[in-house]
Amino acid sequence: MPRRQRLCAVGIPQHIVQRGVNRQACFADDSDIAAYAHWLCEGASKYGVQVHAWVFMTNHVHLLVTPLQEAASSKMMQYIGRLYVRHFNYRYERTGTLWEGRFHSCIIQQDQYFLACQRYIELNPVRAGIVEDPASYKWSSYQANALGIESKLRSPHPLYLGLGNSKLKRLERYRELFEGEIDGPILFDIRMALNTGLVLGTGKFKKEVEELTGHRTSLVRRGRPAQKKD
Repeated sequence: MPRRQRLCAVGIPQHIVQRGVNRQACFADDSDIAAYAHWLCEGASKYGVQVHAWVFMTNHVHLLVTPLQEAASSKMMQYIGRLYVRHFNYRYERTGTLWEGRFHSCIIQQDQYFLACQRYIELNPVRAGIVEDPASYKWSSYQANALGIESKLRSPHPLYLGLGNSKLKRLERYRELFEGEIDGPILFDIRMALNTGLVLGTGKFKKEVEELTGHRTSLVRRGRPAQKKD
């Protein structure tokens, strides 16, 4: 069965997940994560991708990005993959694949889901039980988005900038977003869109993406067509 063509549109945010094969570790220590982050920053600049949020876990990576050129996200991920796998295999004297096939991705409707998706990414270490406060995990964008720690990797999205008319106000308002949990239905929608590789958004937005990309944005039911009744 042919692979579904990846949905990607210039200027529309995209949630990306890259996992280690069989959920195995793809980072053994901080120096591995630093190497990946370096090539991510390099690849984003090279191919025209804005990186808004990230989290680097032991066996997977979450990114929230906006491609500024056609196929920019795929080119960036291919660039990182080649360099990082070479680094990892050489360092640990291994061969073969490191990643679980293609990375997963879905398009995000900005006004409805963008900030929720950004919170979802930065809360990953909390959900995993690694830390109780996202500020305690240094390998995510939370410290940049909520605490104001400078990062060359980060490109603030307009919705983030719209949280306040000063840096201090934006940081304060952003931290307030983390005082409550992400609503269950939104959490379900984020995971479903990522697992299917389709679109996280309203029906109207999905139709707009279909018209823009020429590709369907909803799942097709499998099985035989329903029989007509007499």
